[in-house]
Amino acid sequence: MASKLVASPETQAFLDKVAGLDQPGTGEDRTKRIVRRIIGDLFATIDEFDVSEDEFWHALNFMASAAPEFGLFAAGLGFEHFLDMRMDAADAEAGIEGGTPRTIEGPLYVKGAPRSKGFARLDDGADDGEVLIMHGRVVDKDGKPVAGAIVDVWHANTLGNYSYFDKTQSEFNLRRQIETDEEGRYKFRSIVPSGYAVPKGGTTEALLDLVGRHGNRPAHVHFFVSASGYRHLTTQINIDGDPYLHDDFAYATRDDLIPPIERKADPAAIHAEGLNTPFTEIAFDFTLITAGEAEEAEASSRSRVALAA
Repeated sequence: MASKLVASPETQAFLDKVAGLDQPGTGEDRTKRIVRRIIGDLFATIDEFDVSEDEFWHALNFMASAAPEFGLFAAGLGFEHFLDMRMDAADAEAGIEGGTPRTIEGPLYVKGAPRSKGFARLDDGADDGEVLIMHGRVVDKDGKPVAGAIVDVWHANTLGNYSYFDKTQSEFNLRRQIETDEEGRYKFRSIVPSGYAVPKGGTTEALLDLVGRHGNRPAHVHFFVSASGYRHLTTQINIDGDPYLHDDFAYATRDDLIPPIERKADPAAIHAEGLNTPFTEIAFDFTLITAGEAEEAEASSRSRVALAA
């Protein structure tokens, strides 16, 4: 409940002015109402917790310095997961069921990764991590294959670092796009990734420290899966057994996105993959939902790094 000061006619009229609600016919009404709600809630927070002038400017200075890590803020403060919760709730309300569960994108995608048909090798061979073979199909809700779907995959190396953001890695290392074959199949060879933590000494870590939380993510592999006429799917799978599997600072873990992990050591399996060492295998199918509107087939409009392959 708003304080006496915030609820006063004087402050309420002031909020109307700040948000432009006293100027009908100008600007965008929805934007005005959103701005008024946000500022009014912040006014109420300042008053309720007796935030001092110095505390206010300290917080604003902190947010200014945090700008490079806003993508981590969106994940770590639960905004990305809450957006997924809202979309899940809307689907449930509309009776839309099935499909691979969505989960957060995170801030480390790079557009323009090389594309191949059916199979791709993601790693450049510089990391001696355990080989990962992942394969499966892209299908519709009836289990029919979706040929020509694009499986856009990216993940961290064994140090928890992503290419482009980690300048020691080659361009597009551990990033590829794979077009499914006539049976909807995709397959890739890579390395088993490690989880990561938010940057040491950064603003995300500082904020999480203040609220008594860690900034660790379990090992995972990100995916965009898209095909004409189907909803764009943003999701990721987790590597089972990771100590942070159900304690992800970004709240991205979902039970249906923890596929079984098989470690293959028999010579026949090793030879069949053209390898000379044991490897980890993950089989996982993606199920797409038919798009109801054209915009559902597109990724969100968040800002992303774009490079040419």
